[in-house]
Amino acid sequence: MSRLPARRTEWGAVLVPVVVMVAIGVWGLDRGGMWRDEAATFQVARRSVPQIWHLLHNVDAVHGLYYLLMHVVLAVHPGEVLLRLPSVVGAAATAGLVAALGTRLCRPRVGLWAGLLYAVTPMAGHYAQEGRSYALVSAGVAGATLLLLRAVRGGRWWPYGVVVAVTCVLHEFAVLVLLAHACTLALARVPGRVWRGWACTAGAAVLVLLPLVLVSRGQAAQVAWLSAPDGRSAERLVRQFAGPSRAMLGPYLVLVAAAVWRPGLRREVSLAGVALPLLVIPPAVLMGVSQITPLYDERYVLYSLAGAPLLAAAGAERLAGAVRRMRPAGGWTPTGPLGPGDDGRPTGGVVSGGRPLPVPRRPVPSTGAVALQEAPRLVVPDGRVVVRRPSWLRRQGGTLFGVLAVCGALVLQFPLLRADRSAAHRPDDLAAVSAVVARHVRPGDPVLFLPSLERRSALTYPAGFRGVRDVALDVPAAEDGTLYGREAGPGELRRRLAGLTYVWVVSEPYALRPSWTPWSPTERAKLAVVNEEFVTRAEYVRPGLTLRLYVRRGLSRPGG
Repeated sequence: MSRLPARRTEWGAVLVPVVVMVAIGVWGLDRGGMWRDEAATFQVARRSVPQIWHLLHNVDAVHGLYYLLMHVVLAVHPGEVLLRLPSVVGAAATAGLVAALGTRLCRPRVGLWAGLLYAVTPMAGHYAQEGRSYALVSAGVAGATLLLLRAVRGGRWWPYGVVVAVTCVLHEFAVLVLLAHACTLALARVPGRVWRGWACTAGAAVLVLLPLVLVSRGQAAQVAWLSAPDGRSAERLVRQFAGPSRAMLGPYLVLVAAAVWRPGLRREVSLAGVALPLLVIPPAVLMGVSQITPLYDERYVLYSLAGAPLLAAAGAERLAGAVRRMRPAGGWTPTGPLGPGDDGRPTGGVVSGGRPLPVPRRPVPSTGAVALQEAPRLVVPDGRVVVRRPSWLRRQGGTLFGVLAVCGALVLQFPLLRADRSAAHRPDDLAAVSAVVARHVRPGDPVLFLPSLERRSALTYPAGFRGVRDVALDVPAAEDGTLYGREAGPGELRRRLAGLTYVWVVSEPYALRPSWTPWSPTERAKLAVVNEEFVTRAEYVRPGLTLRLYVRRGLSRPGG
């Protein structure tokens, strides 16, 4: 095959998964509501750069670079579609880079299968539609892995270092990919000069990340809600990577096992040597550290998902090779226009006199390498050699079969992908909260948010709260450099509530349970006052929201 057709095949293997991932990403992108994490991105990114910088000194430093990026994006037009569009681009880039890795390390059809398998995985589709940084981090890690291969084979190290550093600043837990890359180099038994180049580059990236690590340690209270992972956490991650469908899990694990079974020790970077550490090491390390200090969440290691489809595609290629090697090595290959004769044997071709000349087929080598069988040849009496090329279906049948298998995976997981396009599939829907408030609360009515973070619905969708009085707010969020603003102290809050005959409470459902004990004195004062001095007159409940009207004891709500 000449170089130009080969390049076209490689580019096709990369671009097809990109197109599929874009189609899945933009499908249902505007679901009509943001959830709490997206709301944080939306309201912070719309602040001025000095206000964002002020915020990062107090909270969310780990997302600082992402907020600055989204500040530029949302300056074009603030809205849900544009909020999530960078994640679609990141997921599409990751699918293409996964395909490029499979193409570089094995062959184009393996890259095509891996990229498509990544694109149809529900976990990839979920974070492709999240207004957070995780899809972009995955693209950075996949790009850095591809640049690692280039550097190991004689390329420059600085592009690898730049991409790793930027990706780690985008989210600091991406630094764990350096451990995976070190394992890849160890498995490949690279020479000392490669180790020196990698160590210097990785060290520089860690130095760039170090200030962010020091700042974010002081903000560790943000992840205090995390718990230590257990066996169920590991099982859930496996299902997320392989696809939650039961029909997917078994075959997927078989293909992965086929890829890593007796990979062989060679002094070169192999597909299994790249994909297996990427898949296993970052989640395993983060889970191990989280037994002491809980830091693990599956989205923090989304970038490790890239290893799973690479291994599955490599396993499919290995099984296909095993099937091909099981065919008889000898025998006759039909090369003539008539195909098999009346007795079932191939005629091989017809020359003058009507006598067929069968030509033996070369045996396929029994090594683990990809075997390219030569086209059958026909020798005619005058000495000419006629080469008969196999049909397109014969040449591309294996590739097509793999693509159809991925289509089957898409069909199996389509209900999961479709359900994920609904706002109800997220932990909460702040647009729905704002709509409920707009229906029941009048302009000028006093409102109390319990706890204070429930104010995010008013910050994200202010239309439903237009004209209401925020009783507890003292300093607005943007001015205060926080996510939800600074509230008045307990004494001042009691004074403000003392003059009210009624108040609306916008609450998380758990905050109204008797078992909840808030740590903040202001939150405790809110609960004490509404329970001691007010009675519930009306209540509206929906998933993630309880809206209650409290009226002072002995009074009814004013008319009008």
